[in-house]
Amino acid sequence: MTASETPTALLVLKDGTVLKGRGIGAIGEAVGEVCFNTAMTGYQEILTDPSYVGQIITFTFPHIGNVGTNDEDIETSNLAASSGVRGAVIRADITTPSNYRAAQHLDAWLKARGIVGLSGVDTRALTRRIREKGFIDGIIAHDPAGNFDIPALQAKANEWPGLVGMDLAKEVTCGQRYDWDQDLWKWDEGFSNRPDAPHHVVAIDFGAKRNILRCLVNAGCRVTVVPASTKAEDVLAMNPDGVFLSNGPGDPAATGEYAVPEIKKLVESGKPLFGICLGHQMLGLALGAKTVKMHQGHHGANHPVKDFTTDKVEITSMNHGFAVDAATLPDGVEETHKSLFDGTNCGLRLSGKPVFSVQYHPEASPGPMDSHYLFERFVKLIEEAK
Repeated sequence: MTASETPTALLVLKDGTVLKGRGIGAIGEAVGEVCFNTAMTGYQEILTDPSYVGQIITFTFPHIGNVGTNDEDIETSNLAASSGVRGAVIRADITTPSNYRAAQHLDAWLKARGIVGLSGVDTRALTRRIREKGFIDGIIAHDPAGNFDIPALQAKANEWPGLVGMDLAKEVTCGQRYDWDQDLWKWDEGFSNRPDAPHHVVAIDFGAKRNILRCLVNAGCRVTVVPASTKAEDVLAMNPDGVFLSNGPGDPAATGEYAVPEIKKLVESGKPLFGICLGHQMLGLALGAKTVKMHQGHHGANHPVKDFTTDKVEITSMNHGFAVDAATLPDGVEETHKSLFDGTNCGLRLSGKPVFSVQYHPEASPGPMDSHYLFERFVKLIEEAK
């Protein structure tokens, strides 16, 4: 924004930095952890990913909103829950949508979902700050009149405790079990349903994305989705062919206080088990490893990962601020995938049992589809167990 303009939105960081710009989306304020996402596409899927609960996203791609929004690209599976993201920071003003699928302007969409936004700031400088110094908490505020009490906003940012120790899965998980049979979107056809899939999978919802459930269906699974707090006994009582541990937000150690004991029982049951993201981290805890908070996290759709089981490199979609500490993996637990950016753990499997997980998002929404094979790997374990 120009020096003569009155700012209508601010981002106030804990270190005292104040970024001024133009307000977009909802009027109000929201506090959270500021991160950056490097994806060049899929901003709507990112903004509805439940894994972003408690975070303010800085988009490094400058043109956010140019293809508008629609009802098909929403990834929130529990529509009764709030949007995952707390706020959005973008470089350029939102333009008029130019896409045949566009149904609504991004600004109106943000307002409808209660997401506070800020445009017209130097997102490169903010990204560089996070890369050099790590995650930082802050508060984003939007007031069309430009009336801001910066000291009060600074105090609210300072008072926010941060994501470490937060169980946020409870904010986005489903309220009760339900069945899912919607298949992947197809060009010029949209979505279809597959109620007669041969395998039955119970998906424990820690903040599941819709396209993950669709990928399970596409691989041949009928899916029953259950809340994050569901007991292992109740999962096994449904006699599933396999169990899936979904992605989700927050500290895996916090959610793991009630989820890890149940995951241990599921592992002991011998049922094929597949986890991603938060599910991967809590499976690591259940198998005896530890998790750590990352310096800047991984958020984007261009992260290279080495699969040691195939010796192939895949480009993946990621969204996480915690990671399994590979150095703490016990005997019998094999590291199967590793980030080629920073060497952090991105996958594991349990020797002698049909149990594996990955840190990244193989459903590719948004992102490349290099990792769709993992759903087929899961189904192959199910077929072998049968």
